[in-house]
Amino acid sequence: MMDKLHTPEVDNLFRAILCLESVEECYKFFEDACTVKEILDISQRLKAAKMLMDGENYVVVSKTTGMSTATISRVNKCLEYGGGGYKAVLEKLDKLEKEEK
Repeated sequence: MMDKLHTPEVDNLFRAILCLESVEECYKFFEDACTVKEILDISQRLKAAKMLMDGENYVVVSKTTGMSTATISRVNKCLEYGGGGYKAVLEKLDKLEKEEK
């Protein structure tokens, strides 16, 4: 799957995202590039990853997010065996939140 993902077009997409300088710019870009459902799905997966990392069980995550246990399981699989993307982002968000306090 990674070979299918690593393309010049996807590289360009990620570079474009890295160019965004504010949450407002992100809203503008993602509202143009994605459906509302796609944005909400990604944000819910990130929330589920945070909850799982904080030790919450699938039932609590499902009730809180409205996600299916199958999707939660996939997020957990990524946390356990994935490339570390969720963990890296969540650690950076945590650090940013602490700095803002």
